[in-house]
Amino acid sequence: MDKVVVICGPTASGKTDLAIALAQTVNGEIISADSMQVYQFMNIGTAKPTMEEMQGIPHHMLDVARPDEPFSVALYKEKADASIKDILSRKRLPIVAGGTGLYINSLIYNIRFSETVCDEAFRGKMNALAETEGPKALHDRLRAVDPESAERIHFNNIKRVIRALEVYEFTGKPITEHQSESRQIPAPYRYLVFFLDMEREELYNRIDKRVDRMVQAGLIDEVKALLQMGYQPGSTAMQGLGYKEMIRYLEGEITLEEAIYILKRDTRHYAKRQITWFKAVQGIIRLEAGAGNIENNTKIIREHLETCG
Repeated sequence: MDKVVVICGPTASGKTDLAIALAQTVNGEIISADSMQVYQFMNIGTAKPTMEEMQGIPHHMLDVARPDEPFSVALYKEKADASIKDILSRKRLPIVAGGTGLYINSLIYNIRFSETVCDEAFRGKMNALAETEGPKALHDRLRAVDPESAERIHFNNIKRVIRALEVYEFTGKPITEHQSESRQIPAPYRYLVFFLDMEREELYNRIDKRVDRMVQAGLIDEVKALLQMGYQPGSTAMQGLGYKEMIRYLEGEITLEEAIYILKRDTRHYAKRQITWFKAVQGIIRLEAGAGNIENNTKIIREHLETCG
């Protein structure tokens, strides 16, 4: 079977740097697995690699949607599968790198989204409920029918809460059970999944420094530009980390200091959920994260590529 490398881990753990270093040594190309980097014009707040940082390595699944376009995990899988097929056809190694667990799971478990339910009327009804009664009320509804999903999904992640409710409404099954039934056909590739791990305190320090760099690099101006282009604060893309906090600052709801504090806090919480998610992935290979470990981690991944069947 053709091999595909996956480099995953929490935000700010160094996934992009390792993926680029690996690609340089194995004739590889990178496929982003980041649910925010798919959007155009959103560069600083998503930590999207610059052309200089890419070091000539082709990157896929960046800037494939406008910030006001709906972009689902099903669409991601369709486009990412096409990228993998294209890269392999040119005798190069696909390297999937990112921190969006749903995106990565869709590939490694070969989830068939054509068999999942989709009901726009139900979604509209649930969105209206979230607006009138608040996201907590929506989350409580999920907890009543699917406590396992409610435990995994943060109540502010309205999109995923509604998705879990939608699946239960039309199948009578929790979304985890429904997804497992959509994984009956094995993946067409041999996925080697590597998880970048580090001490929690060091990770949180890296997150704090990254947020400070984003602000210094012009995050506020990036958010201003998006608003001036007409992208609405309530859209899915504009509710991403880094954007919703700066929108609140620009609208005078909070001070800049408060916005930065909230962004750092919520990013740390997000990283904690990412760690929990990835540690549940079957057959995952742990790597010690950190800039000083890139050379050794590249060597470890290459050894697995050479020895695995």
